[in-house]
Amino acid sequence: MAVAIVSKQLRETDIKKRLTIPSKSPKYFPSLAGKHVVPFKARDDSGRPWKFQIYTRKGKRYLKPVLTKGWLDFVGAKELTIGDIVDMEEKEQGEAVMYRVRVVREVKIFGYVLDHKSI
Repeated sequence: MAVAIVSKQLRETDIKKRLTIPSKSPKYFPSLAGKHVVPFKARDDSGRPWKFQIYTRKGKRYLKPVLTKGWLDFVGAKELTIGDIVDMEEKEQGEAVMYRVRVVREVKIFGYVLDHKSI
């Protein structure tokens, strides 16, 4: 069963620098176990693998997690824009944990939202 770990509407910082992650989400990502940087892989809806890196501040009470490495490649390949929504899920497959990343964009005509589509 898949567990939703992040659902975020993108802002300018998310498009230009890094994806900031809600503070409760790191418990679902690979264990930081005293580290402040951990790489992990995720697949998009088309099955393409992506390499990301979750980063937190060193030794701070408020860790402020972000996705750094690989994130801007994903943004460019998917042509993400401010307002798009990124969903990430975790799914256990036996002993392994798999991650899925999906982008949802509003479909607008004449300023009205008609639908949402996955990119």
